[in-house]
Amino acid sequence: MKTIEVTYRYEGCGCHSRPQPPNSEAARLRLDDGNRAFAALFDGFAKQDGVAQQVVPVDLRDLGLLPGNEGAPKQRPFAAILGCSDARVPIELIFNEGPNDLFVIRVAGNGLGSEVLGSLKYAIENLSSSLKLIVVMGHSGCGAVQAAVDAFLSPSDYLLLATKHSLRNMLDQMLVVIQASARTLVKAFGPDVVRCPGYRDALVETAVVVNAALAAHSIAKEIEAYDSTELRVVFGVYLLGTREVWTPRPDGPGRAGLAAAPSDTSEFLALGDATVRSERIASLINPGP
Repeated sequence: MKTIEVTYRYEGCGCHSRPQPPNSEAARLRLDDGNRAFAALFDGFAKQDGVAQQVVPVDLRDLGLLPGNEGAPKQRPFAAILGCSDARVPIELIFNEGPNDLFVIRVAGNGLGSEVLGSLKYAIENLSSSLKLIVVMGHSGCGAVQAAVDAFLSPSDYLLLATKHSLRNMLDQMLVVIQASARTLVKAFGPDVVRCPGYRDALVETAVVVNAALAAHSIAKEIEAYDSTELRVVFGVYLLGTREVWTPRPDGPGRAGLAAAPSDTSEFLALGDATVRSERIASLINPGP
């Protein structure tokens, strides 16, 4: 018999169960470690019978449950995360975090609209004592990106969205990313790549990466006015199949973990090339025997 237990546990020691990360790098490492633990939990479950257990420490101060506490607990998230609304990507769970650890914003396609920017600016202005990191989290198989790719590949279908203004606005924002991703695939594999059976999937997964990276870059530019040297912006892609956060790296093979937002055009070009040449994307173009 196989059992998975994810336990939120208060240790009763009267102190904070986990200290806050002191800086942005420590915050990034904590999220990376938490995701590795989450992915490993299910890897172990698949390989053997028994109980696979994950314990997430909880401080009752964050729930307002300690005796003598009055009123709502104070917010003290160490990271703000912009993720997709997709129900398969539970942000706190995939990073092994509990209540009051993360300031989470979720919207289809992790798009960077005015409401999202307003929420992030609220966090920066009001939670600066604890906030160390901003994360943009895309995910594989994103439905919003798939819809934008299908509109790009079949422009006549776009007419069906003529009266659906909210949906059309969301797709319009992504079409620039889709076009850039398509050009990068052609540059890497030649013009005949569009005839490959896996081209659509490769375009979707490439655009997922570029979309998250572009949002992270845009956020980084938006927060420059705050002149905060402590706050960093990173991005990643959650892989539904393996439950790990992944990013392609221009300086080597893609690997698990979050990566810094590209800072300029050259870094975006390097990221795009690394993405389409990564094993994940290249295998969709050339699936092998």
